[in-house]
Amino acid sequence: MPTHLTHWGAFEAETDGRSLTSVRPWSGDPDPRDIIHNVASAQHHPTRVLRPAVRLGWLENGPGSGSGRGTEPFVEVSWERAIDLVSGELGRVYAEHGPSAVYGGSYGWASAGRFHHAQSQIHRFLNSLGGYVAGWSDYSFGASGILLPHVVGNAGAIMAGATSWDVIGRTTDLFLSFGGLSEKNSGINSGGIGRNPARDAIRRSVARGCRFIDISPLADDTYAEAKAEWIAPLPGSDAALMLALAFVLDAEDLADRAFLSTHCVGFDQFLPYLRGTVDGVPKNPSWAERLTTVPADRIVRLAREMAASRTMINLSWSLQRQQHGEQPIWLGVTLAAMLGQIGLPGGGFQHGYGATAEMGLPKRVTSAPSFPQGRNAETSGIPVARIVDMLLTPGREIDFDGRRITLPKIELIYWAGGNPFHHHQDLARLRRAFTKPATVVVHEQFWTSTARHADIVLPATMTMERDDYGAGRNDPAFFPMPALTEPAGEARDDYAIFSALAEKLGRGESFSEGRDVRGWLRHLYDGWRNRLAERDIEVVDFDTFWSSENISIPIVDKDQVLFSEFRRDPGASPLPTASGKIEIYSSTIAGFGYDDCPGHPVWIAPDEWLGSSGAHQLHLIANQPRTRLHSQLDIGDTSQKAKVAGREPLRMHPEDATARGLSDGDVVRLHNERGSCLAGLVVSDAVRRGVVQLSAGAWYDPDPDDPSFCRHGNPNVLTADRPASSLSQATTAQHALVEVEKWLGDVPEVTVTTRPPTLLGASP
Repeated sequence: MPTHLTHWGAFEAETDGRSLTSVRPWSGDPDPRDIIHNVASAQHHPTRVLRPAVRLGWLENGPGSGSGRGTEPFVEVSWERAIDLVSGELGRVYAEHGPSAVYGGSYGWASAGRFHHAQSQIHRFLNSLGGYVAGWSDYSFGASGILLPHVVGNAGAIMAGATSWDVIGRTTDLFLSFGGLSEKNSGINSGGIGRNPARDAIRRSVARGCRFIDISPLADDTYAEAKAEWIAPLPGSDAALMLALAFVLDAEDLADRAFLSTHCVGFDQFLPYLRGTVDGVPKNPSWAERLTTVPADRIVRLAREMAASRTMINLSWSLQRQQHGEQPIWLGVTLAAMLGQIGLPGGGFQHGYGATAEMGLPKRVTSAPSFPQGRNAETSGIPVARIVDMLLTPGREIDFDGRRITLPKIELIYWAGGNPFHHHQDLARLRRAFTKPATVVVHEQFWTSTARHADIVLPATMTMERDDYGAGRNDPAFFPMPALTEPAGEARDDYAIFSALAEKLGRGESFSEGRDVRGWLRHLYDGWRNRLAERDIEVVDFDTFWSSENISIPIVDKDQVLFSEFRRDPGASPLPTASGKIEIYSSTIAGFGYDDCPGHPVWIAPDEWLGSSGAHQLHLIANQPRTRLHSQLDIGDTSQKAKVAGREPLRMHPEDATARGLSDGDVVRLHNERGSCLAGLVVSDAVRRGVVQLSAGAWYDPDPDDPSFCRHGNPNVLTADRPASSLSQATTAQHALVEVEKWLGDVPEVTVTTRPPTLLGASP
């Protein structure tokens, strides 16, 4: 059976040439995931975009008529007409406004393939026209991606250099996870994953006597094999708990003062705050108990256990997707520095075990070949999570990582690869913002919420409908990915679409360089192979690779330990920070003068949490789903089987359900001052009391009369579009306060999983 790669694993397929008739996980993966079964069931779903389509109001009235986005029907047109319309509008905008008026939206998860990587395709195309307004950072890692370079250096290098699972399996005594060690997330990797090693390493660790402690509002957000102790502080209070642990390490002389003096800077500036001499508030366990509800004596014992063990402190990415999300990450690094185990096998810290499959895979000698994006000549950009601010308030200045940036005025949004109506917050506000540009163009496989809010929708192929190759970040398995079926309907791959547009706009040669897809695959592979040969590393030729199941990219050190060289000699192997050391106090950040992110880590209470006096009495955790990647293939079998009454499942503690007169299977309404949504109730004691959990990724299905009401269960109608801080301007989509009640009226139909109104064959 042919093998193909996705972000959530490789699969073996049966195909009749038109469709995938079935898929099964690749036999080489010891720990495959069920979401692989979304693929075949989604390929020919009724929501598949089969022909180019133009919103009726835009087709009749031209650019600028954005009020009908999300409500008006579409008119199907020929590819020739679609290319003429898009190229004409691109030509107009670049001529009249320049590249500073074009936002090139993409989120990078559209395909595991490295050539048909939508982000590379759209950015190369727009760069060939003169550039585009870029979105800086990302939604997954936004706060940390800005903070960590100041504290420990390049965030990508930290992830790629994570202590390997093999080393953890042999050496770690205490694995302490703040925010969970998610089984579902660790089965997913940007660019794909061949073999998932985490579960086996956890089993070996437990058999050797390693203890796992999970600090999270969700008891089951970790591997069952870890047999983890569950500590459940109030959501949003992790920084307070960490400060109290640091207080005990300091007060009981358990901190490694030598390591702090030789490998760190700023601990002396942090201590007065920790001890309370600057504000009269010692950050002791009694103080933390009032904020977190974790008993003070358990905090004391935990600090002692950490100091007495080879301890790995794991910091989930979810910790930083909240207001002041930089603080628990900075404090986690500070705790690890106080223990003095950074750079030792099995000790120290990592930001993201359980976040993606790459974490704990040893570094490869090089990444797989990919499509070059070219140079963006446009210098303006925005932190990616500030897109609504940009569209609603162009010209406004905001802080960002020590700079003042001006939000540009956008005339045209061009989106390929991604669904902003999945990952952004306060969707009613996003919908209002999407009425502002003159034109929105989207490449899509399905009629997602983003496609329905576009003016021109161009049907894109799915990964199995085109030739490509792929290897995920840090994954040594490099897979050829020949097309398994013909394209659905009239779908074309992004490269074909952009090549046609570039030719129409007189940029054909600069975009395509005269190569077709197979020509590019061979060209990029041969160049990659030659570069490896210069390092005396041999890999097979392209034809041999293309006919293989996969080949292996060599790894550097299977026993890699994060910061081991820095630990051995910080002078010879400094970190890429301002001081070359771990910065517990950053004079750079302090110099920015941000009240919401000072020069050392602190506790700042979020605006919305159960410790505040807000009117809503339940804390919503809007985490990643188990049954799909983000919102991808929500119409697939695995995702649909998890729905309750056709809605996204909401989990609630039994006592909270009883107090509200709710039962398992009820359709319920979540609401706050920003919006409301329906969900199907699942009563579970794996959720902390006072907390409800509703995963992100249900396709946004707004009520026609009220865009703040989602009938399908997208939690981002409830989350606030506020930045984590002035430093990062990152998303805070993980948390919100809500109330939940039983839905008593007729249950409205979910329409987003059906085809939108389309005028077949019409072409005014």
